[in-house]
Amino acid sequence: MKFKPFSRKQLKVLSWWKVDGIKDKYDAVIADGSVRSGKTVSMSISFVFWAMATFADCNFAICGKTVGSCRRNVIKPLINMLKHRYDIKDKRSENLLIISKDGKSNTFYIFGGKDESSQDLIQGVTLAGVLFDEVALMPRSFVEQALARCSVEGARFWFNCNPDNPNHWFYREWVLKAADKHALRLKFLMDDNLSLSDKVKQRYYSLYQGTFYRRFILGEWIIAEGLVYQDYNDHIKEKLWDGNPDELVGRWYISMDYGTINPCSMGLWCVTDKDAIRVDEYYYNSRKEGYQRTDEEHYAELEKLAGDRYIERVIIDPSAASFKATIKRHGKFFVKSAKNDVINGIRTTSQMLTDGRIKIGVKCKASQEEFGMYRWDDKAEVDKVVKENDHAMDDIRYFAYTVLKREFKYKEVSS
Repeated sequence: MKFKPFSRKQLKVLSWWKVDGIKDKYDAVIADGSVRSGKTVSMSISFVFWAMATFADCNFAICGKTVGSCRRNVIKPLINMLKHRYDIKDKRSENLLIISKDGKSNTFYIFGGKDESSQDLIQGVTLAGVLFDEVALMPRSFVEQALARCSVEGARFWFNCNPDNPNHWFYREWVLKAADKHALRLKFLMDDNLSLSDKVKQRYYSLYQGTFYRRFILGEWIIAEGLVYQDYNDHIKEKLWDGNPDELVGRWYISMDYGTINPCSMGLWCVTDKDAIRVDEYYYNSRKEGYQRTDEEHYAELEKLAGDRYIERVIIDPSAASFKATIKRHGKFFVKSAKNDVINGIRTTSQMLTDGRIKIGVKCKASQEEFGMYRWDDKAEVDKVVKENDHAMDDIRYFAYTVLKREFKYKEVSS
């Protein structure tokens, strides 16, 4: 990666802890805002510079959502940038770095804060400072436990993240109360990353729509509201696929959101080198039809939907244990449990719809109908969708996030 000079905002992050008039005013720095805005690079370098200039023989923590994501997004670039300045020993089995210079060393522990149980991992260690990368993805209990470990005189905190719901605990307790917490809050946008060309920025601008655009491009903490796939709905009629399935060349899949009392939705997909086409679907609503179908009856419809095509996998919601057993008993199809990450799944699906990677066939009436009704719950304190009119939406999301994300090499963009 070729680095350009730091922007004024990045330089402020790098120097806030040593500049007269600022260093004695703040105990923490918060960098929130757009993706690819250079937050992580400047924050991680600043954190190490401060630690090495201020302390010796002390412990620090560098935290990500998981240890793997922290190593990928923070540790690896950090080592590459600082290896000529410091002696860095990466002890992967212990998840720590020992950074040394001029006879002075400090230890930097690597932690993952993915759920409530993560707070147990950080108990017992005494810290002189902590860096949280993507703090909005971490549970409050983990963050507060890490802060409680910072009992060394002069300890300071580094937080960075992309915006989330304005009811998020970090926004309420830290961003809005930055002055009370003696925290320097800096909002980053892509223009604060001088290594991005205009062409690259335009590509990122095109990745998101609606709520995700306002959060990840404009850096706003806003409530998710309205239709989930508003942009696609605005153009759905002109984007419907109306080709001949027999002329398609690709790999065939079926995605499924299983239901007995709730609707059961299946989609037949052809994945080509450039797109994924939902050619046909099966949708059965027992409440509307007045009759609850058995697993065997749903399985018969699965075979009918597949026809004589070779189906690579049936992608099905993880909780559908009885129907997975039915499929396996018949021995005709291979089954794969879907990745059921709702928000990241929606984000990935939205990008693919906008990019034209996912195409919905004219025969898929249930999908078209649900696209027009699938809404955010604007009364929720965290991002949630209204659990109505969502069964075709779920099976499409399962397929996009479990299969197409890998097939089309989509990455979750952050920082």
